[in-house]
Amino acid sequence: MKKIITLLADGFEEIEALTPVDYLRRAGAEVTIAATGTSSQTVEGAHAIRVAADIMLDAYISSAKELPDAVVIPGGMPGAKNISECAAAMSFLNRMFQENRLIAAICASPAVVLGKTDILKNKKWTCYPGMEKELSADFQATFQELPAVSDGNLITGRGPGAAEQFSMEIVSALFGKETKERIMSASVQRKS
Repeated sequence: MKKIITLLADGFEEIEALTPVDYLRRAGAEVTIAATGTSSQTVEGAHAIRVAADIMLDAYISSAKELPDAVVIPGGMPGAKNISECAAAMSFLNRMFQENRLIAAICASPAVVLGKTDILKNKKWTCYPGMEKELSADFQATFQELPAVSDGNLITGRGPGAAEQFSMEIVSALFGKETKERIMSASVQRKS
């Protein structure tokens, strides 16, 4: 079973956090929501929606026998900034990257969180419109104005309006295109 961890910090963008959790669970993943950079397992989103995390990030790191297959980092402000200021989260992300695990970040997080690491180096990526300017001009990465961009073990998304495309890229990377198409087909049938 694929294991995924989603990092939530106060101020996270709700749709960017919960859409991947929902779709990944539909695909059959074990998704753990970890409260990050806070002393409470109840994390408040940018629009005052409270989510009860499964575990605190520090407890997850100390109890996990192995790294998960992927990490999802929603955007939102100050959520992305709060993750970027959490030493445990940044160390965890660097370890995930070094072990070639999937890193998925959306909205402000590619620039604000991953921009503090080498994860974007020599990669194609996207983020919330205008946030790419947060990185220096000599930053060695190729910005693309697309809803979602996949490059090796990195998936990035533009923002709330791209949450579904971003989530489907993660599902496809971890479970294959057939699973992605099955979930998308079921979603379309429900909407009709």
